[in-house]
Amino acid sequence: MPTEREVQHPDGRVERITETTAAPTTVIERRGSGMGAIVALIIGLLAVLVIGYFLMNMNKNEAVESNAIAGAAESVGNAADNIGEAARDAVPERAPAPAN
Repeated sequence: MPTEREVQHPDGRVERITETTAAPTTVIERRGSGMGAIVALIIGLLAVLVIGYFLMNMNKNEAVESNAIAGAAESVGNAADNIGEAARDAVPERAPAPAN
């Protein structure tokens, strides 16, 4: 006649043990609480969030770099205008040549 018993562990696992007296066979069923899957899911979600954060920052860095280049080009253009004005101001105006 089989004898069945259950053993509950502090971590939530349950073992069901079936023993028969006719044969020395023992069957052990183990059921876990599923915490491993939950922990793996949380770790995977955190990994996705971290990767997303770095990708978003990379896009922001590219925008900052583009703005810096545009600002530098504008500064070069302003400097060229200033040089042109200084060159115009440095050359004295000549009086018109007398007509013959």
